[in-house]
Amino acid sequence: MNSIARKIVAAEPAPEVLDPGKRRPKISVVMVVYMTGEALRRSVDCVLREPLADEFVIVDNGSPSLDAQWLRALAEREPKVLLKQGHGNVGFARGANLGAQAAGGDVLGFLNPDAFLQPGCIEQLARAIENEARLTVVGGRVLNADRTEQRGARRGEITPVTALLSFSQLARNKAWRRYEVHREFEAPPEGVTAIPTISGACFAMRHEDFDAVEGFDEGYFLHVEDVDLCWRVRRQGGQVLFQPKAEVIHLGHTSQTSPLKVEFHKGVGLARYFRKRAATVAEHLTAWLLSPLIVCTAVARPIVRGAVARR
Repeated sequence: MNSIARKIVAAEPAPEVLDPGKRRPKISVVMVVYMTGEALRRSVDCVLREPLADEFVIVDNGSPSLDAQWLRALAEREPKVLLKQGHGNVGFARGANLGAQAAGGDVLGFLNPDAFLQPGCIEQLARAIENEARLTVVGGRVLNADRTEQRGARRGEITPVTALLSFSQLARNKAWRRYEVHREFEAPPEGVTAIPTISGACFAMRHEDFDAVEGFDEGYFLHVEDVDLCWRVRRQGGQVLFQPKAEVIHLGHTSQTSPLKVEFHKGVGLARYFRKRAATVAEHLTAWLLSPLIVCTAVARPIVRGAVARR
């Protein structure tokens, strides 16, 4: 059982999400798993207890043996679970695309394996896109364990300058605040709001919209694929929405992978993103020249954090 372990749609109808008289679209939750640690089981349990998640696609990019066995047993006993294993660590973007290809839902909800759905999250995400005529991606409000809003949950336009100033934390200085792309320090909006970039920790799209933009760009291995997806949606005339009522608690930093490796991939992803979206010769030159600095700044962050912690 090293490919698709099971694909069974829940037999009992779930409560209506959409307007009375409308048929509720089937919702598939897609989760890519790799060396997650203890948070995985709680995250999975939250999805299994969500009545609006008709299908739960888990893409295992290479869990430790005990977790891999647990996932196989889960797929055997839970009708809504579809498990894909045996393909190795193909990266998040490729793994998420594999999950989307296997999913049968009209709506795709993507969730990190260390994120815990809060009551009503799936419903609010589905409602936000149900009547939208345009290509749409909607993100939820991502919270820390203490329920403060997490950095990166809603962001502005990400450029080489804003990325460097955010990485270095210079954008926190009042003089440079206009370059800050993170919005968590602002009061959340009352309702659904258009925003340039949302977090890939918890978001939803109609399946047809995800296919229309050809899913995630698999040139990204880990991180920045969500930024790229939002940019491509907007470039194709679509919209990126933030739904503050769709809440999810995201632990973050639970991966058993080296922080240096994670930050390296983040830096490489950002450098690639800026080169990809460069439209002029000057922008291409700037992106290429800044690429080494962006990667080095990203890698330096866990080193600095470690040094501060040791003090």
